[in-house]
Amino acid sequence: MESKKLVFKAYSVHLLTATGAIFSMLAIISAAEQSWSQMYLWLVVAFAVDGIDGPLARRYDVRKTAPIIDGVLLDLIIDFLTYVFIPAFALYQSGLLPGWTGWLAVLGTSFASALYFSDTRMKTADNSFSGFPGCWNMVVLVFFATQPPWQLMLLIIAVLATLMFFPVKFIHPVRTKRWRAVSLPVTAAWVGLAIFAALTDFDLHGIAEIALIACSIYLLGAGAAQQLIPARKG
Repeated sequence: MESKKLVFKAYSVHLLTATGAIFSMLAIISAAEQSWSQMYLWLVVAFAVDGIDGPLARRYDVRKTAPIIDGVLLDLIIDFLTYVFIPAFALYQSGLLPGWTGWLAVLGTSFASALYFSDTRMKTADNSFSGFPGCWNMVVLVFFATQPPWQLMLLIIAVLATLMFFPVKFIHPVRTKRWRAVSLPVTAAWVGLAIFAALTDFDLHGIAEIALIACSIYLLGAGAAQQLIPARKG
């Protein structure tokens, strides 16, 4: 009986992960209707599910107890939708990048991300990522909230897409143990600011805008900083 309960819980984790496809569909419908705030609220829900299902999958050892469904593959499919495909479409559809720049950004990010997501070397020994992990949902949200010049947006996209293929570390805010006491609160603050930005139709000013940029810079740069700063022994 206990074994059956464990199997049920394990497959329930897969079902939870699969709800990300539902939230992705709701997000892309919102994007097609140019309802950007609603789109990002659905993506935040998908992001929350992505943060919950991983620890649950490890707790119930889904690879052994629910092996019929490949949880890693399922998670990658959902992540590509929510982290890459929908944000790239939103960036193009919004017109933030004019003319050829929009085409270049959406095609370039999609192409580079497809290669990155299939790279078997994407994870490091400390559960971080080797190369920028294609978190375009975060990047595009900051673009929506701050609306920098298109030249700067294109430069940021080009740099991050290039960094996908270089051994620069990017932290996983939950699984990377080093500096986790800082990374977790910063991530929580970023999510809170993202929700606030979406609820206010991306009309951020003053401290909120500065805080969103600062949290984003930390999350993007913490891994590289860890590579440069030796960890304390003991």
